[in-house]
Amino acid sequence: MPTNIPLLEKQYFRNEQFISRKIADEFLLIPVANQLNGDHWLFVLNEVGGRIWELIDRERSVQQIGQLLLEEFDTTPGQLEEDLLRLLGQLQELGAIEAIAE
Repeated sequence: MPTNIPLLEKQYFRNEQFISRKIADEFLLIPVANQLNGDHWLFVLNEVGGRIWELIDRERSVQQIGQLLLEEFDTTPGQLEEDLLRLLGQLQELGAIEAIAE
């Protein structure tokens, strides 16, 4: 992936090998095939994490996702950006999302 794309301008898409289910205020991410080593068969996202998962759609940039979250949740821009980038990194590490290469 080119390094000249600013991090906040990146766009991501969800890996189709992960399904999600919303239960109360939590989202469950479940790998369809056991692609992961270890005992991780289920991943739980809180309400904000679940909303981030919903907003990852190939169309919105990280910055656009962050802007929508600022309108929906009571947080500061700095804290939101830190949490958003951390979660995106974790999801990418799991293979649940991938960045769109340009």
